[in-house]
Amino acid sequence: MTLMNRRKIQSHLTVSKLAKLDVDYDETGDVLYISFGPPVPASDSRVLDNDIVVRFKGERIVGITVPSFRKRLKQA
Repeated sequence: MTLMNRRKIQSHLTVSKLAKLDVDYDETGDVLYISFGPPVPASDSRVLDNDIVVRFKGERIVGITVPSFRKRLKQA
């Protein structure tokens, strides 16, 4: 993740205590799903320049979706 993308995400963060972190990987689709806190439906989402999707509930980030995860991991 580039510094610019990191700053875009940080500009939307609301600091709160993280009670739960779920990470799921879909091997067939090569997609990594990260959820913060208990499962809640997102009210909004934003696609970053690198196609990573950040999901929001109000001002709080509730999840991140990373497509082509295996490919990104090899490039890191």
